[in-house]
Amino acid sequence: MAKDSTGRTGEPPVLKPWPKRPARLAQAVMESLTDTIVSGAIPPGSTLPVEPELCETFGVSRITIREAVKSLEAKGLVLARQGYGTTVTPPEEWNLLDPVVLAATVQHDDQLVVLDQLVDIRSTLEAQMTAQAATLATDDDLRDIERLLARLDEETTVPARFIETDVAFHDRILQASHNRLGRSIIRILHAQARTTFLYNGTPDATACERANEEHRAVAERLLARDSDGAAQAMAAHIQSAWSRRRLPNVGSPPS
Repeated sequence: MAKDSTGRTGEPPVLKPWPKRPARLAQAVMESLTDTIVSGAIPPGSTLPVEPELCETFGVSRITIREAVKSLEAKGLVLARQGYGTTVTPPEEWNLLDPVVLAATVQHDDQLVVLDQLVDIRSTLEAQMTAQAATLATDDDLRDIERLLARLDEETTVPARFIETDVAFHDRILQASHNRLGRSIIRILHAQARTTFLYNGTPDATACERANEEHRAVAERLLARDSDGAAQAMAAHIQSAWSRRRLPNVGSPPS
């Protein structure tokens, strides 16, 4: 089999048609191609199959394919140039804050490289925002945080319910920081991370109890209006909770 200048074979990537035709065609094509690119099936520097092949594979019109490719280009995944085709860009160019790109990246993050980075970013940013909440939270904010903490106390034996309330507890603290941009960034990162087992693990009642001890330390510092203490407690909680969930012997341990 002939190889190109990068050493790859000239075989086209394997693209599978859908078992059922989706309603939003361009969006579905874009998501399928995003997953194929992020998985490495179409590596950086390679070109996408030509329009007629994509039309045949997905059973859609050229207009639909062009719309999907434009969306891929907006996400930084490909670069379309007249006469050169549509080339897959290096991962450094991909917009990881785009929900579709981030979701695909997390799903294929077998070595936990991106998830480790995500936890580090979340730990740093959420700690800073918890410090802000210690100063800016209203009495109503603090009462809501206490109520959520009490709910978590009741739900430690029901991990599925605990996890949902855990998300609400963290988000209520972010809301109390009045940092809208920071809250949006964390919600994007966390929502996509939570779609994969690699991030969630299999928490049990013991893990929930440990997490809630850490939640209580955060809440106590917030109620005391201790910015530094609240930030330190939140950073320690996020990193400790990840170290408990993180699969052993995969990639490098979190810093």
